[in-house]
Amino acid sequence: MSESVTIKVPARLHLGFLDIPRASGDRFGSVGLPIEDIATVVTIARASKPEIHGAEAIRVAQHMTTFCNHLGIAAHHHVTVHRTIPSHIGLGSGTQIALAISAALRTLHHFEPDIVNDAILLGRGSRSGIGIAAFNKGGVIIDAGKGHGSAAPTVISRIVFPETWRVILVFDTSTQGIHGQEEIEAFKTLPPFPVEISALICRHVVMSLMPALMERNLPLFGQAVQAIQDEIGRYFAPAQGGIFTSRSVEATIHRLAQAGATGIGQSSWGPTGFAFAASQKQAEHIVKSITPDAGAKIQIVAGRNAGAEITHTLLNLARA
Repeated sequence: MSESVTIKVPARLHLGFLDIPRASGDRFGSVGLPIEDIATVVTIARASKPEIHGAEAIRVAQHMTTFCNHLGIAAHHHVTVHRTIPSHIGLGSGTQIALAISAALRTLHHFEPDIVNDAILLGRGSRSGIGIAAFNKGGVIIDAGKGHGSAAPTVISRIVFPETWRVILVFDTSTQGIHGQEEIEAFKTLPPFPVEISALICRHVVMSLMPALMERNLPLFGQAVQAIQDEIGRYFAPAQGGIFTSRSVEATIHRLAQAGATGIGQSSWGPTGFAFAASQKQAEHIVKSITPDAGAKIQIVAGRNAGAEITHTLLNLARA
């Protein structure tokens, strides 16, 4: 009997922070949404010798070693990375591949899932909890950052993203967003985040974004997202060279807004931008009515209201 585990972990949009700590003990808070069609997909099976095929081989090997040591697993594995979320474009690639490896190993070797602590083991989720939370369940996720003694940011709300609404993504494949040590230094050099701006963002979330989702009110949702993005973008502008990281994305996003899209913004440090439309048909009409800036690429996706997909396959080789 042979067995393998395949796991699909969705990409996520980071729609903005609620607050950014000014002192030790302060909490981040964030809003995000997992999306369809862009995901990391990995298969892990037992093997006579270790093998890794596909993208991100070095990172995957490091995660395999870390988790096997952590769980006390001595077996060898064959790992196939079928596809990955592109790195450092604002869609949560680092957290998602870490969670994919940990969950697949735990499932294959019959350990109980422990997504939060596995993420923390690799240093994921120190600021935003959206990627970790999206593993378990989709929808628009709001977290209030890490409390004293908590392993991961505390999720305070999940609201179903309307099935008919669409997200219009804008990519710039020529650049990446701030990440790694550069991201750490950016947070150190930026001025303290104004308390009054945090209060304003929280008001937009509670009084506009959340009820808009429940009422299926896209204009109100779009206004709230853009208001949050405007505040966050202005704060991060000195570190990323403007409200948007990519000028091509910025120009294309504004053309989409002029054509009828709403809720424009940038996911995390970018360069990926986003906007929202009421339906697939409307999104396609908006996209067809504009000319993307040179270097920008557009993709229409749905929001995701489900978590990761795990498939555990048993194969009786004697009968095969």
